[in-house]
Amino acid sequence: MNKTGIYEIARLADVSIGTVDRALHGRKEISENTRRRILRIAKELGYRPNLAARALSVGHPAIRIGVCIPREIHYFYDELRAGFVTEARRFEQLGVEVVYRRTKRLGIGEPEGLKELLALNVQVAAICPGDPASLCSLINQAEDRGIRVICVASDAPHTARSTVICVNPALNGQLAAELMARFLPPKAEVAIITGMLQTEDHRKKVEGFSEKFRQFCHGGRLLEVVEGHDDEDETFQKVYALLRRHKTLAGLYVSTANCLPVCHAIGARGLHGKMKLITTDLFKEMVPYFERGTVLASIHQRPYVQGQIAVRLSVDYLANGRPIPPTYYLTPHIVMRSNLHLFREIRRNGIPEG
Repeated sequence: MNKTGIYEIARLADVSIGTVDRALHGRKEISENTRRRILRIAKELGYRPNLAARALSVGHPAIRIGVCIPREIHYFYDELRAGFVTEARRFEQLGVEVVYRRTKRLGIGEPEGLKELLALNVQVAAICPGDPASLCSLINQAEDRGIRVICVASDAPHTARSTVICVNPALNGQLAAELMARFLPPKAEVAIITGMLQTEDHRKKVEGFSEKFRQFCHGGRLLEVVEGHDDEDETFQKVYALLRRHKTLAGLYVSTANCLPVCHAIGARGLHGKMKLITTDLFKEMVPYFERGTVLASIHQRPYVQGQIAVRLSVDYLANGRPIPPTYYLTPHIVMRSNLHLFREIRRNGIPEG
C-alpha cells in the first residue's frame, strides 16, 4: 500500500519517485513549491509512510530530531535531555534519531547552534530560546523549509514556530505568589531572582508573581527583580548584596532552577530558617535545603516530561500525520518536604546516556 501510495503521489504531482521521497522526508534538493504540492497530495490521499521499513531499507534514520539546549544550568537541562533520550529509544524501531547541539548557557550561542542543526537535515528542531529575538529569522526560515520548530521550556511567540512545550510560565509565577503570601504576614516585602527578562519564560513568571502577590498579600511589596543570567557566581553575589541592602526582606522567589547560589547567599547572611524561599524545579542537591527549612516549596516544571512530549509530538506528526498543537502546557507540580520523595529526580539512579 505504501509503495502504491508513493507511485500515485508521483503520478498526480507529475514528479519522480525520488522527488516524492525527498518531499515526504524533509530532504533538500527540491523547490518549496514542489514540496508543498507533494505534501498536499499526500495528505489528500491519506498517505502514511512506513517509517520502520524505510529505516531498514535505506540504512539511516527515518526521523531525525535535532535538539539545541544549554549545558547550564545542568540540573534542569540534563533532565530535559534525559526525556529526549529515553523517549527516542522507545521509537528506535521507527528509525528515530536525536542529534544534539549544546550551547554554553541560555541565550548564548543559540543562532549558531540552531544553524548547525538545520545543516544536519533534521525534520524537527527542538530549542530552548533564551534570546528569541536573535532566533526569529532562523526559526521562520526553518518552518518555511518544512522543518518543524518546537520550543521547550521557553517560547519564541513572535515567530512561526510550530509549538511550545512548557509549564504555563504566568501560572508558575502566580502559584509561587499565592504560596509565598500564605507563608508571610500582610505588608511583607519580597524579591524575585530570575535569569533574564528577555527570556519569555522568565519574564512571564515575574509578571505572574508580581500581579498575584499584591492580591494575595495585603499591602505586600515587591522590592526588586534580580537578573542572575543563570550564572551561579553572579547570582550569589547579587543575592548577597540584595540581602545586605534590604534588612526587612521576608521572602525570595527563584524563578529558574538556579537556586543553589541563592541558598548559599542566605546561609552566608545567617538567614537559614528566617528567609521564606520558594524555588523552581527539583534536583537532589536541593534536598538538604528542603530538610533544613531553607526551601519551603518549589514549582516543578517537569523538564524530563517536556523532552518526552517533544519526541512524541514529532513522531506523531512525521509518522502519523497528526497536527502539532500550537501550545502544550504541562500542569506544574508543587514540591514540598512531605512529598519530596515521590519525584523521579530524587529517586532515579542516573540519567540515560545517548
